[in-house]
Formats: sequence, C-alpha cells, structure tokens
Amino acid sequence: METKLSFKELINSDTPVLVDFYADWCGPCKMMPPILDKVKQSFGDDLTIVKIDVDKNQQAAAAYQVRSIPTLILFHKGEIKFQQPGVMQAAQLEQIIREKTSA
Repeated sequence: METKLSFKELINSDTPVLVDFYADWCGPCKMMPPILDKVKQSFGDDLTIVKIDVDKNQQAAAAYQVRSIPTLILFHKGEIKFQQPGVMQAAQLEQIIREKTSA
C-alpha cells in the first residue's frame, strides 16, 4: 500500500519536487500537462511532479505568493530552488531542474 506523504514531507524529501499551480478554467494551464509529461519522462523517479488546483487549495497558493497561473515552483530538500509564472517549454524546464538540483 502506498503511503500518502503530506505536502511538507514531500517537498522536504531528497527528490526534487516540481509543483504546478493551476486552475481548470485557465487556458495557458491546459498547455502544461504534455510539457510536464515530457519532463517526467526525462527524469523518471528522480523528480516528483505535483499539480495543485489554486481554487481548491487557496492556502497553498497564498503561502507561496502564487499570483498568476500557471506558476511552477521547484522544491529540493524543503527549499524553493526556482519559481516562475507562465508556460515553459520542456527543454528549458529540464535544464533549470538540472541546474538547480545538481548541488
């Protein structure tokens, strides 16, 4: 049986976590899933990707000052390594993840 980690436990893990803050009604947000799928394929188990619906999780969005969506936040060992609003291409995202987590 798979244990559900809390968000805090998840972002504090050794595995980098990419969080996609989105909303169902957001046009640009709909462009992210295929991009995130590509990134996930590149990293496999070396990256966790989490999607957070800002309408259902307003506290999380507020906690990380998410003001526009989509917003991507990369956590590694509990620290924010990267945060940027807007749609990003898979190759650019992969490069940022490698740069920010290769410490």
